[in-house]
Amino acid sequence: MYKVDLNCDLGESFGPYKIGMDEDILKFITSANIACGFHAGDPAVMRKTVKLALENKAAIGAHPGLPDLVGFGRRNMSVSPQDVYDMVVYQVGALSAFVKAEGGKMQHVKPHGALYNMAAKDQGLSQAIAKAIYKVDSQLILFGLSGSELIKAGEDMGLRTASEVFADRTYQKDGSLTPRTREDALITNSEAAISQVIKMVIEGKVHCQQGFDIPIKADTICIHGDGVHALTFAQEINKQLKAYNIDVKNF
Repeated sequence: MYKVDLNCDLGESFGPYKIGMDEDILKFITSANIACGFHAGDPAVMRKTVKLALENKAAIGAHPGLPDLVGFGRRNMSVSPQDVYDMVVYQVGALSAFVKAEGGKMQHVKPHGALYNMAAKDQGLSQAIAKAIYKVDSQLILFGLSGSELIKAGEDMGLRTASEVFADRTYQKDGSLTPRTREDALITNSEAAISQVIKMVIEGKVHCQQGFDIPIKADTICIHGDGVHALTFAQEINKQLKAYNIDVKNF
């Protein structure tokens, strides 16, 4: 039987501003990546999202990003490996405290947005992230883009890793995600997203924007919580994975 984790980026509201449908989506996912206050989220949102995840029996992960609230952490910044190490330790530590306070245990860490994509290609940044996670808690699982420098850095550091694929994003021939600045970056049709997910899990392949299949490893599938179709995608992907006799569970 095939097995896969279904994760979603959550806790991305801030103060009075609400983003996403966390309470509804948590019913259909198995792992929650919770923002830690740099790109989104705040202490109250972190606490509430941790409680919601525990109530829904979703495994909890820290979702550290660049300090860019206005850009939602999706703009590249000029940061050094030391900067990144410090940011990740700070954010993972903050969420870990909330998880502990609520009687839970953290499962993983998944970098967010520009930090994630920069580290996917930059060895220095990926090593800084892996080192930060290992130093905080060597038992945490590092979620990273399948086939990326981030996965390699995690393995080299001795961390358990989970190769992540995306339901709602298109791919380039080198295995990277199509930049959000391009019109063809996002998949908004649920049937297309489901078809891509099933192909990645069962066949270990994804169709890239250059017109051919490339190999990919799918341990965990991401749905973006701030997406317009996030709830529909979560419901339908969960349903179809089970219809294909794919076991949907966290690690």
